[in-house]
Amino acid sequence: MREKKKCKRAHAARSLNLILWFSFTLFALILLVLFLAVQSLLVGSRYRSETVSLMQAASGEMTEVLESAEDGMTLSVRGQIRAIEQNYDVNFLLLYTDGRDVFSDGAEGNSYPELAQTLKDRLNASGGDAVISEGNVIAYASVLSLDGQNYFLYVSSSIAQLNSLEDSLRWLSLGTALFSVVLAFVASGFVAMLITKPVTEVTEQAKELARGNYDLDFKRGYFCLEISELSDALDYARREISKTDTMQKELIANVSHDFKTPLTMIKAYASMIREISGEDKAKRDAHAGIIIEEADRLTALVNDVLDLSKLRAGVSIAPVVFNLSETVYKIAGRFEYLRETQGYVFETEVAEERYVLADRERIEQVIYNLIGNAVNYTGEDKKVFIRLIAMEDRTRFEVEDTGMGIPAEEQATIWDRYYRNSGSHKRPVQGTGLGLSIVKNILLQQGCPFGVRSEAGKGSVFWAEFLLPPAEEAK
Repeated sequence: MREKKKCKRAHAARSLNLILWFSFTLFALILLVLFLAVQSLLVGSRYRSETVSLMQAASGEMTEVLESAEDGMTLSVRGQIRAIEQNYDVNFLLLYTDGRDVFSDGAEGNSYPELAQTLKDRLNASGGDAVISEGNVIAYASVLSLDGQNYFLYVSSSIAQLNSLEDSLRWLSLGTALFSVVLAFVASGFVAMLITKPVTEVTEQAKELARGNYDLDFKRGYFCLEISELSDALDYARREISKTDTMQKELIANVSHDFKTPLTMIKAYASMIREISGEDKAKRDAHAGIIIEEADRLTALVNDVLDLSKLRAGVSIAPVVFNLSETVYKIAGRFEYLRETQGYVFETEVAEERYVLADRERIEQVIYNLIGNAVNYTGEDKKVFIRLIAMEDRTRFEVEDTGMGIPAEEQATIWDRYYRNSGSHKRPVQGTGLGLSIVKNILLQQGCPFGVRSEAGKGSVFWAEFLLPPAEEAK
């Protein structure tokens, strides 16, 4: 069993260059052999077929001459037969059934008993005529009846020239095959090298990418469309991996900083309570309140990191039908304290009785994060517009702020973890910098379209769309 696995691994490790080289050479050799074999067979069979046709035509004319002879086998008849022989380049024999030559005048040297026996056997088996091929001779034989007596009509032709041609073709084919194999070997090696060279280059660059080297350029203008597409895909992967690596480092740095700050504060104020304000209730309560706030901030950060990890890991959702209109009112109500304490203005325009089929807890998190993001980035007028718009087959949720807007070049990255707008802003709502990234992952998981519209100096509109549930489930 282990030996079989080793063989499979060895087979899989063979070079693509070698495989292509061998395959091209073998393919060229097979085509050449097939071509030469077919050529040889066609030449031989075509020549024999035409020769047999000529002998049949000559035999037909000779039969007519013999059947029309009224005075027997005269010299005139013999002359006509000789003329037909010369015309068709064949040899003619008219034999009695015992093998004697009709035109031999009784000479013993012109008797062919063995041939007569062979013809008798072949003609009886074939039912009237037969084609006989032996060595350099091919013949056509038939039975002829004259005046109630049977004769063997035997017309033959030499195929020595054909055999010689076939021998010549055989040697020529062998030489051509050897030359073609060498040529195919060289040409296939060049072609295989041409094909595998870019693959090798891309492979080496991919290895460098795996080692963490992102300063690569996969795009080289390769001649092959598939390799060009592969290099484009790898270059895209390089950019995305580089971006992810940078984001990962920034995430670690930001999370470390965000963890360090509240922990430092908690430790500092705990020390102050122990050493300074332990007996002063007012100071002790103030310091304890700061500890609690920092602990809440730390808890929020941990929860957001955990939520983001779960979403990116593809944690299953629990979709239910619920009233999105009521959910928007409820979430918006959580921010009313900002109206009373800091003068924020919330203008809501919510379509009534809009139901959706989704994970209720996650959608509440989306709405809360989007409203909180608008609060943090709105303008000096502190206005935030919350809308729930009824559409034909879906419901659209929008949150608009009046802030500085998002530059066009940054709109593709606002959903990244720890994204910060380049403009200054206040943060009355406690946040961890992971809000929009969580929104993005939730909506992707729920299959909901989302996006942002923004112009510099005119604020931003974040939106998400939710499909209506089936009618029977909404009831």
